[in-house]
Amino acid sequence: MSAAADREIVVARVIDAPRALVFEAFTAVRHLSRWWGPEGFTTTTESFEFREGGEWVFVMHGPDGTDYAEWITWTAIEPPERIALRHGESRDDPNAFESVLTFETVGTATRIELRTVFGSTAQRDEAIEKYHAVEGGEQTLGNLAAYVAEVARSGVEG
Repeated sequence: MSAAADREIVVARVIDAPRALVFEAFTAVRHLSRWWGPEGFTTTTESFEFREGGEWVFVMHGPDGTDYAEWITWTAIEPPERIALRHGESRDDPNAFESVLTFETVGTATRIELRTVFGSTAQRDEAIEKYHAVEGGEQTLGNLAAYVAEVARSGVEG
C-alpha cells in the first residue's frame, strides 16, 4: 500500500493491443480527441504539446451540454512505459492532481494503470462522489481500449 493510499484512485485495464500502440494513443491529439473522456463526452483541444513541460489545454463537453475546462502538463514521459502528468481546470488550479500512467506488456496485450493522487483525502472523496472519478476512469480506459483495438484491426494509425 502506498503512502498516498488515502488520497488516490487507481484504475487499470488490460487492452488487447501492443504497448507501443497504447502508448502512442496518448502522444498525439489526433488520437486523444477520438477516445479521451468518459462515455458520452467529447473533447475539443485548444493547444497541445506532448513533451515534458508541455501542455494540453482542452474542453470536455458532457452529454448534458456542460463544458469542462481542462488543463494537463506532462511532467515525465518515458516511452513506452510511463507518463506522469498534472491535471486541473487551469494552470493555476489549486486542486490540480497528479497522475501516473504505466504501460506493461502482457503477452500480446497491454496492462495500463492510471494512478491518481489528490492533495487530500477530501479532494479524492469529492472526485469519487461528485465527479464519479472511478467510473469515469474506467469508462475512459474502455474508450481507449475500443479505439486502439479499432486502430490495430485496421492497421492504420488514426
